[in-house]
Amino acid sequence: MKGSDPAACSEAETRRRFLRRAGVCGVATTLAGLAAPRCHAGESSLIRLALVGCGGRGTGAVADAFAARGGPVKLYAMADLFEDRLQGSLNRLNQVHADKVDVPPERRFVGFDAYRKAIDCLGPTDVVLLTTHAAFRPLHFEYAVSRGVNVFAEKSFATDAPAVRRWLKMAELSEKKGLKVGVGFMWRHSKARQETIKRIHDGMIGQVHTLRIYRVHGPVHCPRRPPEANELVFQLRHPNSFTWVSSGFFVDWHCHNVDVACWAKGAWPVAAQGMGGRCYAEAGNQFDHYTVEYTFADGAKLFAFSRHMRGCWQTYSDYAHGSKGSAVIMDSLGDPRPRIYKSQNMVPEEMVWEFGRQDPNPYRLEWQLLLDAIRQDKPHNEARRAGEADLAALMGRMATHSGQYITWDEAMESDFQFVQDIDSMNFDTPAPIHEGPDGIYPCPQPGITKEH
Repeated sequence: MKGSDPAACSEAETRRRFLRRAGVCGVATTLAGLAAPRCHAGESSLIRLALVGCGGRGTGAVADAFAARGGPVKLYAMADLFEDRLQGSLNRLNQVHADKVDVPPERRFVGFDAYRKAIDCLGPTDVVLLTTHAAFRPLHFEYAVSRGVNVFAEKSFATDAPAVRRWLKMAELSEKKGLKVGVGFMWRHSKARQETIKRIHDGMIGQVHTLRIYRVHGPVHCPRRPPEANELVFQLRHPNSFTWVSSGFFVDWHCHNVDVACWAKGAWPVAAQGMGGRCYAEAGNQFDHYTVEYTFADGAKLFAFSRHMRGCWQTYSDYAHGSKGSAVIMDSLGDPRPRIYKSQNMVPEEMVWEFGRQDPNPYRLEWQLLLDAIRQDKPHNEARRAGEADLAALMGRMATHSGQYITWDEAMESDFQFVQDIDSMNFDTPAPIHEGPDGIYPCPQPGITKEH
């Protein structure tokens, strides 16, 4: 489900459950930069949701919202580019949560402007879920902030540096307006990771000098485009295979791990260099393997490994190494099992601490925090950090695709864009990239490709 990638299917099974709202306050939020007075929902008041992007991620996110305690939540509006995807999501949600779904035909919107219509259905104590792929995230976030609507945004958040800057500009405005913004970096709310990283920050493994993160598993298959298929629609229907739509495997799938590693280090990297390639055409227009070396200001390193092929060794895990020991931050997706060792030898006799219990569901916790913040009118805004983590991941992709050494400042200031005017895209817009005469999409060429 989540992102349609194999490793994420088990993720999606634990994800997203639903919302509701009773009595929207009639306070209008100003569109200016200063914060407007915000009314907050009482303990028993309904919070309404609008789902923008009705794939597996969005459907799962709604389900997680429904599981939150503290008051009713209801799905009130839905929007997607494609009617069949909207209907499929609605059918799945109705099968399990019919009492929390109130989306009649007049609040189901399809097309490139559907997001506006769905957001316009909401009030200041409601939440829009922005769960399309990353190409459209800053545009949708901008509109939600302009309307004074609270946001839950799935990762990833931008496909290139101008889009990151657009996101960060809206992050600042959302803070000034007092909006509540949650993002899909649910591991930040994992109790297991929180306790582990607190111990790392307290010096239990000494000065952190090396981090290793892995996401290596099977591929997402990109079929050949049928001759009669609209090329833009084909790419939008297979987003994980096209960098301009989803930001690519490395960013969209690996940004969780990049974010956690930087959290453990307590800093963003200052530079990156990387190597990668494509062995199989099913990767769409991107590489199917990436190895990125990040450097922090103190010289510490983060090594990020991302491979998506059949028949290879697989793991989904994160590690930290310090001057006094080492830590497993995540052992596997299904059970992080974090633990700390007094040396670099991660064997039982060297272990000095382990979390030792089941990690509470972080997908549910992130929603509980967001909805509590709305009902209790408490500060809660993760947008700025989300944009910075997205840029950290983009640095690695830029470096790998271009073959260049990329600094943080170079990445942030880049003017490279995949799509010059995403706001005006419609079904008649030419596809941003085109397949070769053999029906295969060309992948990046390090030393030639420019992404910064």
